[in-house]
Amino acid sequence: MPHTPTHNSTHLSRSLILSHILTLTLNTLSVTHSLNHSHTHSHSLTHSDLLSHTLTLSHTLTLSYTLTLSRTLTVSHSLTLSLTLSLSLSHTLSHSLPHRLSLSLSQGEPSSWTVFLISFWGEQIGQKVRKICDCFHCHLFPYPLTPDEQEETLRDLEIRTHDLQMVLSQTEGYLAQVLERTVKVIHTWSLRVRKMKAIYLVLNQCNFDVTGKCLIAEVWCPVSQLHRLRHALEEGSRRSGSSVPSFYNEVQTLHTPPTLCRTNKFTAGFQGIVDAYGVGSYQEVNPAPYTIITFPFLFAVMFGDVGHGALMFFFALWMVLEENDPKVKSAENEIWQTCFGGRYLLLLMGLFSLYTGLVYNDCFSQSLAIFPSAWHVSRMCSHVDNQLLVGNQLDPNISGVVQGVYPFGIDPIWHLAINKLSFLNSFKMKMSVILGVVHMTFGVTLGFFNYIKQFALIVLVLLPELVFLTSLFGYLLFLVVYKWLRYSAWDSDVAPSLLVNFIDMFFFMSPSSELYHGQAVVQKVLVVLALISIPVLLLGKPLLLYCQHRARTHRHRFLVSTHTHTRIATHTHTDTHFDFADVFMHQAIHTIEYCLGCISNTASYLRLWALSLAHAQLSDVLWSMVLRFGWAYGQFRGSVILFVVFAVFATLTVTILLVMEGLSAFLHALRLHWVEFQNKFYSGSGYKFLPFSFLLLEESSL
Repeated sequence: MPHTPTHNSTHLSRSLILSHILTLTLNTLSVTHSLNHSHTHSHSLTHSDLLSHTLTLSHTLTLSYTLTLSRTLTVSHSLTLSLTLSLSLSHTLSHSLPHRLSLSLSQGEPSSWTVFLISFWGEQIGQKVRKICDCFHCHLFPYPLTPDEQEETLRDLEIRTHDLQMVLSQTEGYLAQVLERTVKVIHTWSLRVRKMKAIYLVLNQCNFDVTGKCLIAEVWCPVSQLHRLRHALEEGSRRSGSSVPSFYNEVQTLHTPPTLCRTNKFTAGFQGIVDAYGVGSYQEVNPAPYTIITFPFLFAVMFGDVGHGALMFFFALWMVLEENDPKVKSAENEIWQTCFGGRYLLLLMGLFSLYTGLVYNDCFSQSLAIFPSAWHVSRMCSHVDNQLLVGNQLDPNISGVVQGVYPFGIDPIWHLAINKLSFLNSFKMKMSVILGVVHMTFGVTLGFFNYIKQFALIVLVLLPELVFLTSLFGYLLFLVVYKWLRYSAWDSDVAPSLLVNFIDMFFFMSPSSELYHGQAVVQKVLVVLALISIPVLLLGKPLLLYCQHRARTHRHRFLVSTHTHTRIATHTHTDTHFDFADVFMHQAIHTIEYCLGCISNTASYLRLWALSLAHAQLSDVLWSMVLRFGWAYGQFRGSVILFVVFAVFATLTVTILLVMEGLSAFLHALRLHWVEFQNKFYSGSGYKFLPFSFLLLEESSL
């Protein structure tokens, strides 16, 4: 192809397409020369010969290219040399020169080598071609001119390829052996490295003394473990052969100590529930021991069912029995790890659900006739001239219908009555209020342990809180229980309304019909006590702290005036800043939150009734709308249909009632403990005591 000559000009065009970088196998580079010379000022150079053989070479570390190069070099006024490497040439060569696939060392993916031919004229152009190829890490091989030389070169390359393949095969075998030995000890090596890193992390937190030969560390240590600390220091000094023994001194500090709550595999789940709200402050009462009972019980009040509780109990029991199985313990599923970590919590939740299910007499929405019913409905029929009662309502006001009290739980006859919900709703609503007030009162009482060494705060904070709660809502519990005991079914029509009496109590109004003699006076006294407790709770603690600050300031001034040389020494420790406005504002917020919280929190416990009703109704829907269809047919067809329907019933029971309803009841029980119970005495503003331990590293690496 002719080109117009240009003085001292060079035109270069290159196109490079790079494939993967590192490969194991190399196809050879074959070079053929083809030269056409013309008699004019313009000369052209084209490819004329194609290599008919495949030259291959294996190499361990090479670069792979697919190269398209077009270059025009103007050598002089009359000589133009054209060098062309195109994709079409590579495509043509691929028919006679197959590409060899190899694996990239860096990525482990196959890569291909392209064999191409370069024809050039003159040694100077050849040097430039070699430089360009060297820049792209190409492997150059001279193209033999005779067939004998080509065959000899091909044999040499095949021998080299075979040798390199043997070397690579032996290397891969050796690496496989090394990796097999490494796999057995990699966990030990990893754990050892983590231990070393943890040790050096602790050492970096220590300080040197003035001589630079001794490390000084400030640490927290439980008082009960001081003897072990002393023994460890003595043993370390003995093993190191140090002439100066290690020792410790107890120092005074203004920092708040961390909180240490000792747990085991049974109590760890309950402590985790408390710590999720907040880690307790130092020497603050820990609600976890009481949560072991109250949390599963409140959950069971909402989830009460014998059948569902039994399924949950046996599932948790299986996890407890298989807790040492490595397959069960080290499962990587996050949901499974959560369930397995709370297996003892699930065990108690299922056990308490069994108990409340027996109280409700509810097993998959059906009643259990454990004892004979105390109701005799025939008396109701004879009372209305032997005509069936419309709607099958149970009326205990009819003489002879109820001949006693059912030994345990709800009488199973209520399951057949249409006024079942009216009876159960009244029972569960009052039970929820009673449980809620008792639970909150117990929480306020636990605050006594927080003020065990501060008698003034017991009088100014704890007692007003307790008086306010018991004067109003404790009295409401008394009214509920007293009405149950005072009035029966025969005189229920004349029983006064608790709601009306409780509302009239706040307006200092005398009830229209008294539950007991002197009720109006008692209610007025209780309201006055509740009102008096509010300003005591609001102003008591701020005034106490203000008086204590004034006393410290006066004592400090007296000491300074008496001993002037102690002014500087005592100034730092006694002249503390006290802001009465901040203290008063904080106490005002606490007072408002507590007083309003007693009202809202009592109503919040009605969720026990609501969730229990929802669970019972969903269970009844699954029984009546799903499982009952399997009993509509008889004989063989009915058994087949029942088999399919029962599978659907079991699936819906597990997914909806056990999983979804169980999670809902769990969250509501969690809220009742965090908000309604723990905020009465628990601040949760501390931080955990996390000692250095290799056991934590081993557990985290599992």
